[in-house]
Amino acid sequence: MGKLDDRVALITGAGRGIGRALALKLAGEGARIVANDLAPGDLDVLIADVEALGGSAVGVAGDIVDPTFGDRFVRAAVDAFGGVDIIVNNAGYTWDAVLQKTTDEQWQAMADVHVTAPFRILRAAQPVISRAAKAERAANGVARCRKVVNITSRAGTVGHAGQINYSTAKAGVIGLTRSLAQEWGRYNVTVNAVAFGVIQTRLTAPPEENEPIAVGDHAVSVGVDARLIAEAERLAPLGRLGTVEDAAGAVYLLTLPESDFITGEILTCSGGY
Repeated sequence: MGKLDDRVALITGAGRGIGRALALKLAGEGARIVANDLAPGDLDVLIADVEALGGSAVGVAGDIVDPTFGDRFVRAAVDAFGGVDIIVNNAGYTWDAVLQKTTDEQWQAMADVHVTAPFRILRAAQPVISRAAKAERAANGVARCRKVVNITSRAGTVGHAGQINYSTAKAGVIGLTRSLAQEWGRYNVTVNAVAFGVIQTRLTAPPEENEPIAVGDHAVSVGVDARLIAEAERLAPLGRLGTVEDAAGAVYLLTLPESDFITGEILTCSGGY
């Protein structure tokens, strides 16, 4: 018996990195996974790995900033597994510049992927969750506790030079989280966020080791200078950078029944940095 048996978990950006680690973590506890990624091949590998654990998963490939994506994502969950219990808005990337060099396109891209896309997914899920909560209350007197976990960053809590667009968008995730926690309490849904510090993913690898991300007509270089990463590791009280498993574990805590009375909170996962 897993702690998340029969729960349906929607995870964006689940093909690699933190999202993949989280999908495997939740599947290992019995959740049925609805995974999104831009790369269908990565989703195919994830689904096979979930099934190897004895779990169930479906993939929804595509760009989360597409205005139709939220409806399609939620519909896939309902069609495959009958409902929605956990939503993790994980997908994202950086497109860095100092303020005077940040274009309107760069600014809007960060807002779209980190705030608007999660908003649309959550809006699409509302009628599904509302109907389920009402039916459960009518049948049992209480609705099961559902979970939303949004991903923010230390950039959104303290700001980062050179990331004014990303930092602002990630601060917006905090406003989305705390407002929705107040709105969805009536459905017995907890809404929290995890603010990551430096986690070892392709977004924190040296730029020269990464393939650029395609954004419209642009090839966006992602990554962090190796000297900055070394300094972050030196300053971290735990003496190391975070792994994708560390990051997934922080999100996992907020999906468990033990967190059913925690909502509207921002959990920092940074090793104390």
